[in-house]
Amino acid sequence: MRIAGLVLGILSLIGMLIAFIPCLGWLNWLNIPFAVVGLIVSLIAYNDVTIQPNNQPKTGIILCAIAIVLGGFRLLVGGGIF
Repeated sequence: MRIAGLVLGILSLIGMLIAFIPCLGWLNWLNIPFAVVGLIVSLIAYNDVTIQPNNQPKTGIILCAIAIVLGGFRLLVGGGIF
């Protein structure tokens, strides 16, 4: 679960960076829900008390949050399409 959240965070950040290319801003409509799923998985892994503390869930949370915030900002600036 910890590694899954981290991988989803990395993939959502890569998707967000691809969506910053002009005329590919619509990709954020797919990337933001993907990042929300990664955020939920990372939060579940972070709150698991049976596993010793690790930085992987924290990193997944941070990466997904960055992808959500910057992707939403890109959609806002681009009018939802560009």
